[in-house]
Amino acid sequence: MPDPSEESRLPPGQYVPRGRPVIHYGRVPQFRPERWSFMVFGATASGDETRFSWPEFSALPRMTVLADFHCVTKFSLMGNEWRGVSAGTLMSAVPPDAGVRHVMVWGEYGYSANLRMSDFACDSTLFAMELDDKPLTPERGHPVRIVVPHLYAWKSVKWVRAVEYLVEDRRGFWEERGYHNVGDPWREQRYSYQEDAGDGPS
Repeated sequence: MPDPSEESRLPPGQYVPRGRPVIHYGRVPQFRPERWSFMVFGATASGDETRFSWPEFSALPRMTVLADFHCVTKFSLMGNEWRGVSAGTLMSAVPPDAGVRHVMVWGEYGYSANLRMSDFACDSTLFAMELDDKPLTPERGHPVRIVVPHLYAWKSVKWVRAVEYLVEDRRGFWEERGYHNVGDPWREQRYSYQEDAGDGPS
């Protein structure tokens, strides 16, 4: 019997599947900790880019977020416990310039997703390294994926390697291929033809 509390948390058009489906674009990369780095660049307050090695990044303070996860293909995974580095912690370590209004999150193989700074800086946005008290599996984004629970899951980039601070918006990988620039599941912002004025880059 469905959990009525879960049903009340489902955005329009979503359903709870059996099991926990995994969807991603491209092959699963191999993690080599000695070669791995995480870069923050673009419009930083200092004007410099910062690189974290795996030991440096994994030593940053961590937080836990309990959140649902909504895929644009219409399934939702409910009540996930993510643990990792909050976007706020990253911004404290590498502050953005005052003019930054957007970010681009970069994953392996050049995959990217753009976010408004208001979405990136949300308290529930974090760079997850664990799911339900276990390290992320490779197909779910090990070693690090961003999680932006209040947006469709294509914005939650797997295998993250960089964050770029932007003073002007720019579309990411799926946004350039017809997905909505914002991706709010409660407004069913799935495709670019649904965009209103101000939703995307001018």
